[in-house]
Amino acid sequence: MSDLIYEVENHLARITLNRPEHLNCFSEEMIQLWANALEDIRDRDDIYVVLLSGNGKAFCAGGDVKAMATGNGFFESNEDITSTALARKNSLWDGIQRIPLILEEIDKPVIAKVHGAAVGAGLDMALMCDIRIASESASLSESYFNAGIVPGDGGAYFLPRLVGRDKALDLFLTTRVLKGPEAERIGLVTRVVPDDQLDDYVDQYVQKLLDGPQQAMRLTKRAIDQSSQSTLRASLDLVSSFMGIVTELDDYRIRTAALVERLNRKSKEKTDLQ
Repeated sequence: MSDLIYEVENHLARITLNRPEHLNCFSEEMIQLWANALEDIRDRDDIYVVLLSGNGKAFCAGGDVKAMATGNGFFESNEDITSTALARKNSLWDGIQRIPLILEEIDKPVIAKVHGAAVGAGLDMALMCDIRIASESASLSESYFNAGIVPGDGGAYFLPRLVGRDKALDLFLTTRVLKGPEAERIGLVTRVVPDDQLDDYVDQYVQKLLDGPQQAMRLTKRAIDQSSQSTLRASLDLVSSFMGIVTELDDYRIRTAALVERLNRKSKEKTDLQ
């Protein structure tokens, strides 16, 4: 079986990490297939939502420590870790660092379903997603210092933007493990649900997004992403342009007509009761 499964059905793209015997630690094949899947998602209009999950007992345990010790893991080949610093840098750039860069180009909502262990780069892969839905028993940790390395995939960029600088440093410096409820409390994950409800909750959440106004959703995500790098004036200018676009679409006309009909029906029901 492939180290990563990529499927598209009914406008939903599923990316499933598939090394359950290794707690879905990265392999060269997994990273390559992951990047390829994201490029396909980016370029297809028939995909509305993306769901990332892991097979087996864990979401993703990050880099394969045993492989890294002998010259693999984050890196593309044995030569990369045993040769020069430049080779190791370029290996990260050409490999795992492609994932956040491609994700930045995807306007569709990307959901991470987190269960079991999500540690190191495995946690950072979830942080790169738009929404993180975790089980109560999920174990989340920025464990890089346990291996004496730095967050080479973008964790130092994403984590402080979610939880703040001091909490990000605390998580990196202590390598402590958070369970779902605490992770939700500090903003590391979006929602936490009981373990036995995770699958159903995510399915319902995804369906709501699939049924939503697709172009408005994509433009809103783009506006939010760009607002962090722009002024208020520039953000308002951008979103006014987006409003002009979406109000020309059939989705807008159909949905507003349905809202008016619903309001009229409620008004009539209220009048009949009087």
